[in-house]
Amino acid sequence: MTDHHPFHAGSMVDVPKRLMQQINELERLFVVDTEKLRQITSHFVSELERGLRENGATIPMNPTWVMAFPTGDETGTYLALDMGGTNLRVCEIDLPPGKGEFDITQSKFRMPEELKTGNAEELWEYIADCVKQFVEHHHEGQKLTQMHLGFTFSYPATQDYIDHAVLQRWTKGFDIDGVEGKDVVPMFEAALARRGLPIKVTALINDTTGTLIASAYTDPATKIGCIFGTGCNAAYMERCGAIPKLAHMKLDPDTPMAINCEYGAFDSEHRILPRTPYDIIIDRDSPRPNQQAFEKMVAGLYLGEIFRLVLVGLHEQADVGIFPGQDITKLQQPYSLDASFLSLIEEDHYETLSDTANLFLTKLGLRPTAAELELARRLAELIGTRAARLSACGVAAICKKSGMTACHVGADGSVFEKYPHFQQRGAQALREIFAWPDRLKEDPVVMHTSEDGSGVGAAVIAALTLQRVRRGLTVGVKKWEDMK
Repeated sequence: MTDHHPFHAGSMVDVPKRLMQQINELERLFVVDTEKLRQITSHFVSELERGLRENGATIPMNPTWVMAFPTGDETGTYLALDMGGTNLRVCEIDLPPGKGEFDITQSKFRMPEELKTGNAEELWEYIADCVKQFVEHHHEGQKLTQMHLGFTFSYPATQDYIDHAVLQRWTKGFDIDGVEGKDVVPMFEAALARRGLPIKVTALINDTTGTLIASAYTDPATKIGCIFGTGCNAAYMERCGAIPKLAHMKLDPDTPMAINCEYGAFDSEHRILPRTPYDIIIDRDSPRPNQQAFEKMVAGLYLGEIFRLVLVGLHEQADVGIFPGQDITKLQQPYSLDASFLSLIEEDHYETLSDTANLFLTKLGLRPTAAELELARRLAELIGTRAARLSACGVAAICKKSGMTACHVGADGSVFEKYPHFQQRGAQALREIFAWPDRLKEDPVVMHTSEDGSGVGAAVIAALTLQRVRRGLTVGVKKWEDMK
């Protein structure tokens, strides 16, 4: 079953034939049927396995050196820093006695656009200044003793240790020279030291690993953490014995190891995903063509751009020519529409689509006809539905690969939380992939809104790291002497 029904009455009644043909063509391009979902999932499983076997595979399957699920009994006070694409968040998290409890104090700082393409020193200086401002505000007049910080650094990185990370490549619009291929922890710790802050980066994590651990801290049924936001990713707990590329370390095969999949890169060879001409343009014109193929079809950063490219294409197509005689200058601006534009269209419950008409007028200076509004509505549904259905393939692949028949999935990110019907569409796709019997009262694999991965998750991982070092388990910790 695919999502063919528009969500409001009156639709498609008065759509002229030429536009109806275009809508049918868009459906042909964007609808992903059950069979295709299963083929994608099957290829996904083999790519996850390849990532565990080989260094340099398309899906990196990065070991994170998070080597236990939390019990919910972790305690202590920790700092957490989340370096996202738009904001920098600094938190202090107290884990009091009591299962899965936490208290959080936090401040957000804007990530200035010019820093994203500036130099490395400016970046770390700015971040250290934000941390200093936060700590001084919350500990005014106090003498600081050493504080342990969990650093959420959500960019593809290689970690031989939990307290070190070599950036593989920038994503999310960052392109700062002198960081790729280097360990980011000493750079950041040096900037902290210059400010006299006694702060140790105890764990550097990815937001997805944080989401997994934070969700498991409050809900032990959680086995997978996912992000569906600006980017897309998942993390889950693997057995060390099932990670051939770590065989040389002779770890106990039954020891758990959280794997940060970085599966936004899935199918960058373009073997299985049903790319449209618009997806091909996005990839070709992106800063890094032939990378992050999966992410470019499902992540929030790209959904508005796919929508925009389709509309520009239909305006330029002689036999269709939507918005005739109107100035489409604003629509021609790349990345001028984000996923929230599509969300607002899908949330428009008026039969006349008056909210959508208003959106086109205020944001793009366009006055679509009733039929053009219907086309825009259907297009938003198609793009949003495809993203949710493809997203489910990654979750299903992890379940199949690990032999998990039932689990909770902690999911975070703006698309998962805010995009209309995303969760229901993802759940429907999982039902199709797994062909669960109708008699089941609830789905065996359920996606829930996660706990705060980049804050609470980072703090819990810092706590888990200190715990294991103090027990003498120092594998995967570089400066363990500083944590005793």
